[in-house]
Amino acid sequence: MRERPAKVVVRLEVNGDRHQLAVEPRTTLLEALRYELGLTGSKQGCDKGDCGACTVLVDGRPVLSCLTLAIEAEGRRITTIEGLAKGGKVHPVQDAFDLSGALQCGFCQPGMMLSAAALLERTPKPTRREIKEALSGNLCRCTGYKQIIDAVELASAQRALPERDERPTTGASREG
Repeated sequence: MRERPAKVVVRLEVNGDRHQLAVEPRTTLLEALRYELGLTGSKQGCDKGDCGACTVLVDGRPVLSCLTLAIEAEGRRITTIEGLAKGGKVHPVQDAFDLSGALQCGFCQPGMMLSAAALLERTPKPTRREIKEALSGNLCRCTGYKQIIDAVELASAQRALPERDERPTTGASREG
């Protein structure tokens, strides 16, 4: 019988909260987020870095959490889809995905939204080509991508508007 590797303590800052976890050195960031912290927004898809369903932001950059060890993320700022909304208000990307009909089965959406949010942080007014390139690591089998690209363009336009009363994250829908 093979012995399991000794656990190591890893300190992670996830969505602004600090966590200390005892994990095996081979534990991926995805496994730590989903199975240790209960943050199931990042999806476990291919486990090979092909689909992008596990995408999270590490120091503001999209990272495939299925290929990243939890210990590699120590001391870095991790944002999951659960942390994208701020102050009880949805992020413009989340709002735009809803308004554009870019949400379907939902499996790829967390990673897609995080990749889009990272793009808009570094390029507030991206071209369609830049959007396609930024999302090229995120696969979707439901939408055909048109609505997703439209949503990122809408989010870019919304971010350019003066501060407005944003939709709450409580699941309330828009009227009219």
